[in-house]
Amino acid sequence: MTANAKQLLDDAMTLGRAERADLAASLISSLENGSDPDSEAAWREEVRRRVQGLDDGTSRTVSWEEARTRILAT
Repeated sequence: MTANAKQLLDDAMTLGRAERADLAASLISSLENGSDPDSEAAWREEVRRRVQGLDDGTSRTVSWEEARTRILAT
């Protein structure tokens, strides 16, 4: 890491949590080279499929507490 980058990081660490999150999101976004049309279409289809499952009752939802327990158990 260059001295300039280190100074920027040190300065950024003095920001509040929300400001650091916004800054991090902006930096990550700047690295993206645009979206892949195939992946965008695949995600749209996945979202459509999941919404359909909720609408027709074939998908089961869980509470945040249950989801969190499952996540932390892995």
